[in-house]
Amino acid sequence: MTEPPLKRRIGLGLLTAYGVGVMVGAGIYVLVGAVAADAGIWAPLAFVVAGLIAAPTALSYAEFSTRLPEAAGEAAYVGTGLNSRALALLVGLAVVSAGTISAGAVLRGGVGYLTGIVAIDPVWAMVGLGVALMLVAVAGVLESLALAAVFTAIELGGLMLVIWAGLGAEASPDWVMPVAPVWSGIGLGGILAFFAFIGFEDIVNMAEEVEDPERTLPRAILISLVITSLLYGLVALAAVRAVPLDQLGGSRSPLALVWQTARGGDAAFLSAIAVFAALNGILAQIVMAARVLYGLGGRYPALGRFHHAHPRFGTPVLATVLVGAAVILCALYVQLETLAGTTSSILLAVFALVNAALIVQKRREPEARFRVPMAVPVVGLVLSLAALAVALKGMT
Repeated sequence: MTEPPLKRRIGLGLLTAYGVGVMVGAGIYVLVGAVAADAGIWAPLAFVVAGLIAAPTALSYAEFSTRLPEAAGEAAYVGTGLNSRALALLVGLAVVSAGTISAGAVLRGGVGYLTGIVAIDPVWAMVGLGVALMLVAVAGVLESLALAAVFTAIELGGLMLVIWAGLGAEASPDWVMPVAPVWSGIGLGGILAFFAFIGFEDIVNMAEEVEDPERTLPRAILISLVITSLLYGLVALAAVRAVPLDQLGGSRSPLALVWQTARGGDAAFLSAIAVFAALNGILAQIVMAARVLYGLGGRYPALGRFHHAHPRFGTPVLATVLVGAAVILCALYVQLETLAGTTSSILLAVFALVNAALIVQKRREPEARFRVPMAVPVVGLVLSLAALAVALKGMT
């Protein structure tokens, strides 16, 4: 009996909104201060550098997405390019694990913001929100991405308010452009800011639910990366213009500090927006990880039970429920600080493998609907390994 396929219901607009939402997430609410501590007044340039670091790998994903438009994403790329089923399975399970752990950490953090606004038991909040988002993911991919687009619009609205406040504020005493950029600080800030761009890779796992994936996937990856780079650069510019660098670098809530400095008040609305950012990240990771499990089920008989789309909803229900339950359990019971820190390292290792796989695949089969020069995956491989080394050093 042939299994019903996933339903192709997603166009360029929703897919791009999904990519922007995954990348923006809640990280920008914290990272601006840390990047400013390294790069100083050149923090906006550090975010541009981070976008350039991410770009080669994003382009590698874009080419592979036209070669192998499958839900298994990275697992399919690595398995085909490096001709290793075992490595492909390892990569696929690593991506599922990283997405689940990340979503669990974000769920706990989002509930932390929520309990600061509403008097609610955090355990029940984590369970309730986790189950609600899991049910949305089960109901349909169009419904999931439409809700994610609403969350993304709320996130972007909050960031635009911060940009407006910071650029319109009286300039900080530190707002004096030095004669030349301090490239060491910009480089360190750029490596740190790179982690704010992680998320573009989730786009490729929607391949089997996208209309005309060979055309839509690469465009969504590149457009979302450009939008996010511009947004981050403007947020960083507003922050370093409005707030003295020592205060900005030492703040755990740098964007709230920008608002308070520029406009006064307690910036409580940013905490509410951070809740929506968390919900967006959780929903996106549940959807993504379930698609990877679905794709792995089509490649490995032992996981075959996950390669099933509900005939009515058109979603991988069993995979979605499993991932959603794991996210809730991670948020409730696992000490996530160390585990959450490993997710970036896992993904950087996957980035390196995808770039290596594309190098081999391009030598084997040069033709593709969307092609990048061979230098792109080579540079992506080098940059991913360099970022991985920095990330591992930071964990020791």
